[in-house]
Amino acid sequence: MGQGTQTFVDEPPSGDTLTSYDREHMKLYMRLLDAERDGADWREAVRILFGLDPERDPERCRLIHDSHLARAHWMTEGGYRELVRESQRKS
Repeated sequence: MGQGTQTFVDEPPSGDTLTSYDREHMKLYMRLLDAERDGADWREAVRILFGLDPERDPERCRLIHDSHLARAHWMTEGGYRELVRESQRKS
């Protein structure tokens, strides 16, 4: 149940601008936030959401998890505003 053909980078973009990567990975960000809220272990989240084995490369897997989760938090704290502005322009 990993991301399938959807690709991801080890560290998502940083900064205060919504990127095409963020748009493409919105569902992943929401699933990471859900996993965190539900108390899932980061290793389980990496296995399910990214299709990676944290036993084989724990440092990389932890980096991928933590950096994407941080970006997901950024989306809920500020990044969503850009989506709202875009949707208002389309209306």
